[in-house]
Amino acid sequence: MNKIVIVAGTGFLGAVLINYFKTKCEEIVILTRGKSEIRNNIKYVHWDAKTLTGWETELENATALINLAGKSVDCRYTAENKKEIYASRIDSTAILNIAVLSCKKPPKHWLNSSTATIYRHSEDKQMTELNGEIGNDFSMNIAKTWEQTFFEVPTKETLKTALRTSIVLGKKGGAFIPLKRLTQFGLGGKQGNGKQFISWIHEYDFARAIEFILQEKMTGVVNIVSPKPIRNNDFMKQLRKAVKMPIGLPTPTLFLKFGAKIIRTETELVLKSRNVIPERLHQEGFQFEFDTLEKTFQNLV
Repeated sequence: MNKIVIVAGTGFLGAVLINYFKTKCEEIVILTRGKSEIRNNIKYVHWDAKTLTGWETELENATALINLAGKSVDCRYTAENKKEIYASRIDSTAILNIAVLSCKKPPKHWLNSSTATIYRHSEDKQMTELNGEIGNDFSMNIAKTWEQTFFEVPTKETLKTALRTSIVLGKKGGAFIPLKRLTQFGLGGKQGNGKQFISWIHEYDFARAIEFILQEKMTGVVNIVSPKPIRNNDFMKQLRKAVKMPIGLPTPTLFLKFGAKIIRTETELVLKSRNVIPERLHQEGFQFEFDTLEKTFQNLV
């Protein structure tokens, strides 16, 4: 691979992709709201995610453009935060469409973040790309608009793929660290009634799935999740086993709502049942290295 441009690549997932592709790729460029600099042989270029200010020239001749931009949903859904969650996703995707169209030699393939949260809460049906049921609330509507903004502009010379990613479990960031800490303190019991499904993927398989999509030229929407969603109760049980903590106090829904207010987040992040299956990756022959939670926890703990 010659050149990869990662938009908003300074966070957890950006670090995962940099670490994976740095030996496979001649050039990695990160578009960041931070300052322009070269660090560890990686070029960081400032952008504001809204306007063309020169950064767009970095897209020329790129093998892949990977957009990870979007304010974290780990916050209270206040009017201001909702506005920022929306704008950070929609504005960045819209300006990238304009930038790609302005290129003389545009990126061959553009992968844009989306979310497995686009599917409705489901404790019954497994959601695939083809038959998944998309619901109607703040988070699901954001995801719909995000994908619509991405796909509505035709880019004839650039393939497009929306990544419906769920929880990425990794050693140095994301949801795994606070969950592990809670469990080590004896607070790793079920959350709510524990029946909600968790769709997850190991950080290494996340990066491998990205590479696979590029190699196989997969377009449209792809679920970036492991093959086996697991109920919250069983997820926490396996995590307790992995960290060797016999006690796991449950957190009832009422306590979760109270706690979420204190730590400025929303209960949806743990109570929504994400029952999502990577059907398209399976059909194309992708093999997961970490297909079970047991293997994943053994690696991460």
